[in-house]
Amino acid sequence: MTDHYLELEKECKIRNVSYEVIPEAKYTLILTQISDPDANMDIVQLDKVPKIGVYTPDGKQPWDDAVTMVLDYAEIPFDKVYDDEVLEDKLVQYDWLHLHHEDFTGQYGKFYQSFRNAPWYKEDVRLKEAMAKKHGFAKVSQLKLAVAKKIKDFVIGGGFLFAMCSATDSYDIALAAENTDICEHMYDGDAADKSAQQRLDFNKTLAFKNFQLKKNPLEYEFSDIDMTQTRRVPFKSDYFQLFTFSAKFDPVPSMLTQNHTTTIKGFMGQTTTFKSSTLKSSVLVMGDNKSVGEARYIHGELGKGTWTFYGGHDPEDYQHQVGDPPTELEVHPKSPGYRLILNNVLFPAAKKKPQKT
Repeated sequence: MTDHYLELEKECKIRNVSYEVIPEAKYTLILTQISDPDANMDIVQLDKVPKIGVYTPDGKQPWDDAVTMVLDYAEIPFDKVYDDEVLEDKLVQYDWLHLHHEDFTGQYGKFYQSFRNAPWYKEDVRLKEAMAKKHGFAKVSQLKLAVAKKIKDFVIGGGFLFAMCSATDSYDIALAAENTDICEHMYDGDAADKSAQQRLDFNKTLAFKNFQLKKNPLEYEFSDIDMTQTRRVPFKSDYFQLFTFSAKFDPVPSMLTQNHTTTIKGFMGQTTTFKSSTLKSSVLVMGDNKSVGEARYIHGELGKGTWTFYGGHDPEDYQHQVGDPPTELEVHPKSPGYRLILNNVLFPAAKKKPQKT
């Protein structure tokens, strides 16, 4: 709801956005309805336009990442940042940071078995090794750990972090493995620490605990946090449910889960779901498939900031493969899965309206 401006009305018509011009009396009635203690509604003021950064390397195509696609589709401006900007402490310029489907463990997505001879894989290795050397690190895993710690500081200082797919679990795994080596020789030139599992420090992670590493370097999986390889959910019944929260008492999860449906169509990714037993007790589950013990959409606080993890690669591409064509968002203007992403963009702009006394 906003004051009526002819220019705004014109923009709505041009962009095919539905709107309604209402008289003052109806506006007052709406406020009265919202204030009813029995109504699960509240007023949230949009206080600022958030400064958005997307952590993504040069050369990535927009369709490699659902968030980049939906930001472009919704014409929401953002800056691309990567290791240089993070290590040079430029994250302080941003309110909200999205992590592209990165592998923060330094194992190049564990694509070695299938794509080690592919030109794009070799180029990715070359660029990451050059970046590590530029910043004085002997290994890519050391570079990515330093980046992950800077991002963690960003959240502690009041930043909003959002991640999807492999950027969720690989991020926490990198933090937990700070004092050990989990990369085999094809990734960093030497063998992994045989006692790496025992040396993980779960106190350093945001969301996950007590997970088991997948030590086979040829296996396309980081740990048992993700259930992609073990879940047995048929395509036709692959859905997850959003939780309903109290708008008046839980404004943050209420904003993050607002949608036109509470049933969301599932979609796959390198990291599709989060095993419920690996979640810390402080984690707020906002969407899950309880019947198989998997969470899909989780949230938490750290310091002055918050983080949100969303499993899967592309809400409208059930099983995205390397080289698949991009999703045409014009075909999915009411996608509930993409709606959840945009809720996270809206969240840093919102300021809860102070209660009148």
